Amino acid sequence: MSDDFMLDTDDLSKRMDGALANLRTEFASLRTGRASGSMLEPIMVDAYGSMTPINQVGTVNVPEPRMVTINVWDKGLVNKVEKAIRESGLGINPQLNGTIIMLPIPELNEERRRELTKVAGGYAEHARVAVRNVRRDGMEQIKRAKGDGMSEDDQKIWESEVQDLTNAHIKRIDEMLEHKQEEIMQV
Repeated sequence: MSDDFMLDTDDLSKRMDGALANLRTEFASLRTGRASGSMLEPIMVDAYGSMTPINQVGTVNVPEPRMVTINVWDKGLVNKVEKAIRESGLGINPQLNGTIIMLPIPELNEERRRELTKVAGGYAEHARVAVRNVRRDGMEQIKRAKGDGMSEDDQKIWESEVQDLTNAHIKRIDEMLEHKQEEIMQV
């Protein structure tokens, strides 16, 4: 019966990749002193009675390295979009020009850069925990199979495969963190 055991490593890998994708999104929302449309992705606007992503109420552009503009489609939403940006905690002061909201990106000081590297480290740690939780799920499946009669050799092979998968994903998280911290500290 135990010879039929097949651990779905593709599923484990996809779940670990999901943690990496989430980390990429979180890193993109961190401001590095350069303008990026992705820094507005987490911001939701109260539009038409529901919370809506900012890119669904206007066009987000990056016309120059230190400026993001939002061309709001509905004139009635301009003030709501401006309010959402002010309350988002990005530390950016929006400037109105008709239906266009301009967001000048200020230069980051040394203290703020250090804070952002700590935030990036926290995001990376959350991703590592997510990967380890997937690893734990895989190991529990192997333990259940061992209880159903899997040989100890097979158990060791499967555990080794799950651990290798985990190590590879943790290494990618560490590389992404190192790259993001270098990007943040770059003046």
